[in-house]
Amino acid sequence: MTAERFLAGRGILHRGRPLKRWRYVGVFGEQLMCCAAQVQIGPARQTFWAVHLPAAGGGRSVEREHTRLLPRRGEVELREGSPGGVLPGVLRIRDLGVELELELSEQAGIEARCPNGRSESWTRKQAGVPARGELRLDGGAPLAIDALAVIDDSAGYHARRTEWRWSAGVGHAPDGMPLAWNLVSGINDPASGSERAVWVDGVPHEVAPVEFSRRDNLLIVSSDYRALFGSFSGALPGGIELAQGRGVMEHHRARW
Repeated sequence: MTAERFLAGRGILHRGRPLKRWRYVGVFGEQLMCCAAQVQIGPARQTFWAVHLPAAGGGRSVEREHTRLLPRRGEVELREGSPGGVLPGVLRIRDLGVELELELSEQAGIEARCPNGRSESWTRKQAGVPARGELRLDGGAPLAIDALAVIDDSAGYHARRTEWRWSAGVGHAPDGMPLAWNLVSGINDPASGSERAVWVDGVPHEVAPVEFSRRDNLLIVSSDYRALFGSFSGALPGGIELAQGRGVMEHHRARW
């Protein structure tokens, strides 16, 4: 399913609730961690992005971000691709001295269609998606990027007040097996048929409901969390050992 199919026959308002729709891409690698999103709430649109480069060679880390309530053409582009890489997805940022262009080898992902009070919501999640391209800062030399991404496509008529906690990322087990996760509480999280999943060697498995502590440390033994991004290690739901991972952890309180 696509967001368009889910929304077929519905408009910006459904049963008195405005449409909320977004595409979010988070990219996690040694050279770069970043995210970008395009958001629609009723007739309004918004974009945001953030870029973090770790300190290297005794220098300082680089962190830049921008949110725009009236998006400008060309600043943030998130083009949806087709599963299997026939048509790659694209993440492109041109703003505040950041020139980033990545191709995303998208997958089928997992889908969830969940009740949301008197309405419902749809989401598709991908994780461990190859993301390759280059970054230029302030007109400097290009930096080749080879990383992994998580992608969140969502649409629905959520309650006016919605609160959720979410974490997603990529990493590997002690034996080097690729791992990825998408974990949430508060939205799209019924006991079964949810968006909660852990990918083991590229294969997604739904996991039981999760809890987040007050300090936003997930069911992962430890995390080194900075700004939007962090490094993770410990155990994923299901007792899967995570030797090293990179990802995002967020707490949202939305009134929309």
